[in-house]
Amino acid sequence: MAQAITLVAEPRSEKGKGAARQLRMRGRIPAVIYGHGRDPAKLSIAATDLEKALGGVAAESTIFELSIGGSTTQALIREIQRHPVRAKVLHLDFYEIHAGEVLTLAVPVYLVGEPDGVRNAGGVLDQVLREIEIEVLPKDIPERIEVDVTNLKVGDSLHVSDIQVPNADVLTDPEYTLCSVVPPRTEAEPVVAEEAEGVEVVEPELIRKPKAEDEEDSGAEG
Repeated sequence: MAQAITLVAEPRSEKGKGAARQLRMRGRIPAVIYGHGRDPAKLSIAATDLEKALGGVAAESTIFELSIGGSTTQALIREIQRHPVRAKVLHLDFYEIHAGEVLTLAVPVYLVGEPDGVRNAGGVLDQVLREIEIEVLPKDIPERIEVDVTNLKVGDSLHVSDIQVPNADVLTDPEYTLCSVVPPRTEAEPVVAEEAEGVEVVEPELIRKPKAEDEEDSGAEG
């Protein structure tokens, strides 16, 4: 089972983009929690605590113990909004969970070992699927699914049907390929184009707008 991570969250009442921006300037990340018929509740979490909590874990399959106003609620992250350039977290959606509730979530797949076909035949290990979807109780959520690829030879593949997840039902199509060992890549011979005798080589024409149109377009942008 994946280890639960504790986060301290504070209720907030402000809403809107301006309030969220001010919150982030104070080093806190806006969030919301919902689920089980409760009204969505607005929260904020210290950015430093969140960054530390998310480091090295699969956020979508990690249980978070949210301490809110003295009470503790278990939750999963349903959505993380990040800055498109800096990749910093801008907003979080938490989904409250209960101990006996069957959950549907994605769990990361990790390949373990070096395939025989890579070691001895120069093949290349190609991981096609990096997570699978499962149904599972909160107490049985795996941190990750490890798949041993040591015995794979060149041309061999593993499929979803080849793995088992204890105490969980796998929902991903069993025919999907997890990984395969493909033959070593060879560099293609460079192709030298020979000019046919007596055939004129025509350079491609560079098409541009007349200068007047360029100037008109430039003025429209301002």
